[in-house]
Amino acid sequence: SPWNYPIILSFLDTIPALVAGCAVVLKPSETTPRWTVPLFESVAAVPELAGVFRHVMGPGTEVGEPLISAVDAVVLTGSTAVGRIVAVQCAQRLIPAFLELGGSDPAVVLEGADVKVAATSCLRGAVVSTGQSCMSVERCYVHQGIYDEFVAEVTRQAQACQTNKEEVDVGQVGPFIDRRQAAKVKEQLDDAVAQGATIVCGGVVEEKGGLYMNATVVTGVTNSMKLMQEETFGPVLPIAPFTTVEEAVNLANDSAYGLSAAVYGPAAEAEAVAAVLNAGVVCINDAALHAYMMEAENEAYGSSGYGRSRMGVSGLMRYLRTKAMIFNNSR
Repeated sequence: SPWNYPIILSFLDTIPALVAGCAVVLKPSETTPRWTVPLFESVAAVPELAGVFRHVMGPGTEVGEPLISAVDAVVLTGSTAVGRIVAVQCAQRLIPAFLELGGSDPAVVLEGADVKVAATSCLRGAVVSTGQSCMSVERCYVHQGIYDEFVAEVTRQAQACQTNKEEVDVGQVGPFIDRRQAAKVKEQLDDAVAQGATIVCGGVVEEKGGLYMNATVVTGVTNSMKLMQEETFGPVLPIAPFTTVEEAVNLANDSAYGLSAAVYGPAAEAEAVAAVLNAGVVCINDAALHAYMMEAENEAYGSSGYGRSRMGVSGLMRYLRTKAMIFNNSR
């Protein structure tokens, strides 16, 4: 399981596997492993479950390869870099690998979109969980005709957001997971500014019992910047204008990733754009709806992973093998 959303993202995979009749070995991220202690204390109280549901702890570099060498299939939620390593090890054994990896999810705001609704949704999609989610909005492309209004509305709302560094129950933006992640986001912002981008608000890492960054809005961005090409995992919303729908689609698809996306505008126009975006899930007039709609089977594009979907019927069926029994009843 990954370090972000470690419980729900592991349960999305382990529970269907158990229901399908498989034995499961869970390896939590070494960054956020402690939740497994009470979980497996509870599992131990059910002998039938304890016999088929185990866990191993430790760095992936130490326990990952031995674990892969002992199982029949691997399910991973993690970075693209780790996914490539796991894919190679699984390929060497010719076993299935179901990989949900990184993303740089775009949002396209068409000219006919409700500006306030789109601005609210895109900002929320960017800053929820400090942007540390694979389905966070990480790039925003807005029609030139409403661009200034959109940026003004997003900036107004971003400036009203607060971090919870003073009180844990107050504010909308929490801390970074660690110093490395904070440094990565800051490095991407510095790269963007060096290439001509403007940080409209936010963008400063603050330390108080953790590392925080206020909701950050960036303009003057281009797709050549790291901020627009790499996964950010921070409370940052870079916004770029477009003039034609074709341009918007090309900008959104100009990425190694293809996990999810969002389109805002009149339903028919938004659906037409969604149909040609390279993304496994496209939300219409909202963002990250697939966090709540587990029935929607989908598969990622590009470096965002491969293998059958964890959502919908496939989330169960991928743990089963298809076998044919052919009888000759002529005698």
